[in-house]
Formats: sequence, structure tokens, C-alpha cells
Amino acid sequence: MMGSNGFKSFIVAAFSLFLVFAGQSALAQHETADAEHATAAHSAEAEEAFNPGEAILHHIADAHEFHFFNFKKSDGTEFHATLPLPVLVYSPQRGFSAFMSSNFHHGHEAYNGYKLEHDKIVAVDAAGNIDESVKVFDFSITKNVAQMLLALIVLILILTSIAKKYKTGQGVTTAPKGFQNAVEPVITFVRDDIAKPNLGPKYKKYLPYLLTVFFFILINNIFGLLPGAANVTGNIAFTAVMGIISLVVILCSTNKHYWEHIFWFPGVPLPVKILMIPVELLGVFTKPFALIVRLFANMTAGHIIILSFVSLIFIFGEMSKTAGWAFSPISIAFAVFIYVIEILVAFIQAYIFTVLTSVFIGGAIGDHHYEEDVHPHH
Repeated sequence: MMGSNGFKSFIVAAFSLFLVFAGQSALAQHETADAEHATAAHSAEAEEAFNPGEAILHHIADAHEFHFFNFKKSDGTEFHATLPLPVLVYSPQRGFSAFMSSNFHHGHEAYNGYKLEHDKIVAVDAAGNIDESVKVFDFSITKNVAQMLLALIVLILILTSIAKKYKTGQGVTTAPKGFQNAVEPVITFVRDDIAKPNLGPKYKKYLPYLLTVFFFILINNIFGLLPGAANVTGNIAFTAVMGIISLVVILCSTNKHYWEHIFWFPGVPLPVKILMIPVELLGVFTKPFALIVRLFANMTAGHIIILSFVSLIFIFGEMSKTAGWAFSPISIAFAVFIYVIEILVAFIQAYIFTVLTSVFIGGAIGDHHYEEDVHPHH
């Protein structure tokens, strides 16, 4: 359990870092080329009833472009503010193709023998029908991948710039300044309240990894709260890779005493030992699985709740315009409240993933190592 002083330092560190990141956003615009098709699509959407489930899943799902907003212009055409991303596909029958996702015109047109169907690239024939005989391997830079790479660049810039300042003596012989002053409380928090209590004297060996995990998840969580951004940490593939990496680190930290407790639990009768083997072995894999599901579920749930409150405006609006306008302030107020909570959740989930990883690594190292290091004379 973390002490009250440690929790206070965590809150101060979290919000100081949030103030630095909160102002960053990106916006790009792209206008559709086919005015007639855009008008027809708008009319079709107007006739269809609002589907909140489909709209929410569409916003939290991955895509081949960043979509910010769209509106109908005075001439009847529809304006889309989007940022297209590179499409990289390979087919054994057609070879490799590379082009921008804007050529799909938001899924309304086919390009170079391919088309977007429910945000998935499929091969089509000359008539525009799906060609099942053509196998497609999609290596595109989707918005999740693009935002993750952006977060990685930001992470490298932050940590390397701060490391250079420490090498020059700033923050060591003198007080930290500027951005270093905002990040240092977070670094000391991870060191003193996560690494040291769970890893003991071996904390220095794992501190770089724990800091990388904490900041990488935190940056992706904060980026995911920006309007139009991707919810990277709400993608099960991202959290799965993070969990697998933690599993590898945990397994590489094990020793014979750890595996003795897995396959031949000491101090219990033989029949119980046999029963404990599958249970303990399953526990090795349930630990990273808990990391994967916890981060994915919490970050996805927050976005779904916010979008649900916003969707209520359109649901009541379909009943009557008066009800839609009357409920709008209530819906927006609740959505803003949950959004503020999500800011705190972004830091908490980064903390939980990091602290559980350190706990699991500490369990793999074993208490006997801590005793030997602390009391070598025994």
C-alpha cells in the first residue's frame, strides 16, 4: 500500500505533467472530390435512424484516417475535416500497393483495386464487387499506429532531453528548471513509491523499464483524450503487446526458487502439490492477462461513457427537437464531468500497470534475494 505522502506526491506529479501535455492537438482538413456522391450519402444518413451503438464503436475503433468533424456546406456538398494516412497493402495476386487513404473518399469509392468496407480494406473487381479470390495483407499506418509512433517520439524527446540536463548537472548540483521540474516529481514517484518498495535493492536494474512503461502508457492515455485522437490504450492489441513484454521481463527475472514454488510447492502434502501445479502454472500467465484486460477495459469504458452521454442528445432529438435541446445541457455536463474523471484515470491506469508489473517482477525475484542483499552477513 502506498502511504499518504506518496499518494500526494503522485497527484502533484500527475497534474503537473498533465498541464504540459494538455495543450497539444492536431488538426488537418480534406474536402471530398465528388459533390454528388457526398450529397447522396448525406441524404441516406438523414433517412436512417441514429444508431448509438454503431456510432460509439466507430469512434473508438481504429481507422485509416483521423476524422475530426464534418458539416454540410451551403452548396449541398459535405465538408470533412480529416487527416488521411498511408495505405500499405500486399496481395500475392496483385503485389504491393501504397497510396493515401484519401483516395477511398471516406469509403465511398474504390481505388487501385481496393475498397474500404467497415474500415477494413478488401479487394474488388472491375465492377466494384468484393473479390474473395484475392487475399489482402494490410500493413497500413492506421490512426492507432500513427498516434503510437507520435507518442514514442514524444517519449524519446522527453526522456533524452531530461537525461542531458542531468548529465550537465542541472537537477543534481542545482535545482531543476522548466520542463525538467515538471517531470522530476513523476520520476521520483516511480522510483520511491513503486520500484523501491516492490523490488528492494534491485530496483535500479528495473527502473528504466518501469519509467518507460509508465510514461509511454501515460502519454498514450493523454493523447487519447484529445478530440479526434485515437484511443490507443483502448486497443486490445496494444495492451496485449505491453502485457507480453511485461511477461517476458517477469520470466527473465525468475530463478530456481521461483520455479520450485510453481512445480513443487514446499511445505504441503504430495497430493496438494500435484493439484497446485496447474494452478500455479496458470497463475504465471494470468498476471500479464490481468494487466492487458485492466488497461484495455478501463480506457475503453471511459470513452464509451462519454460518447453515450453525447449520444443521448441525438436519441432525445429523434423523439422531439424540444427534448433534444432540453437534454443537451444535462448531457454535456455529465460528459464533461466524466472527461475530467478520465484525465485522472489516465494517470491512475499508467500507475496501476507500472506498480503491478513491479509487484510481479518482485515476486519472480523472490523474498530470499531481498533478505540476502539486505542482510549479507546472515
